[in-house]
Amino acid sequence: MIASIATKTILLGALAIALGACTEPRSEERTVMPEKNLEKATFAGGCFWCMEPPFHKLKGVVSTNSGYAGGLKDNPTYEEVSAGGTGHTEAVEVLYDPAQVTYEQLLDVFWKNIDPTAKDRQFVDLGSQYRAAIFYHNEDQKRLAEASKKKLAKSGIFDRPIVTEISPAGKFWPAEEYHQDYYTKNPVRYKFFRYNSGRDQFLEKAWGKK
Repeated sequence: MIASIATKTILLGALAIALGACTEPRSEERTVMPEKNLEKATFAGGCFWCMEPPFHKLKGVVSTNSGYAGGLKDNPTYEEVSAGGTGHTEAVEVLYDPAQVTYEQLLDVFWKNIDPTAKDRQFVDLGSQYRAAIFYHNEDQKRLAEASKKKLAKSGIFDRPIVTEISPAGKFWPAEEYHQDYYTKNPVRYKFFRYNSGRDQFLEKAWGKK
């Protein structure tokens, strides 16, 4: 847990002086204007900085929101979650139009952006606060998530068991504002961290460059 915080500090420390540290306050509940027939999906795949972009670029995705899911404490802060004492994991809440993109397609994007064989970690981020998870919002999502997990396990793509958690979605707490759309606000830092995390190297080996 502490090691994970230290890892990010080391990776980003070289850039902090030049670019300036983020000191923006905690985000309020991030919402969009209600639209008919929109649905939510919630996924955890390690550092939420790296999980927003794959969903954000999909046609039919209205918004992505970084935050904390699966924990016990109300209104947790990044520091509390990172320390590993709240039970939360970093997650992304996806608001999407099912007429344009299906939940199955979102699941496919999710699996192709994580290490589903890793327990209580993702790449350089260690601890249950970085565990991979699918948080379902209804029974249909649960059924589809479990079916996709079984399909992946049978595919033979990975030679270790698929251990990704599938749990009911509880309260989702939006992260502080400086974490939202981090890859667009801080592209140099984001690319530096992502490359050094080993995520892309792992994904390319598993799935190919596509």
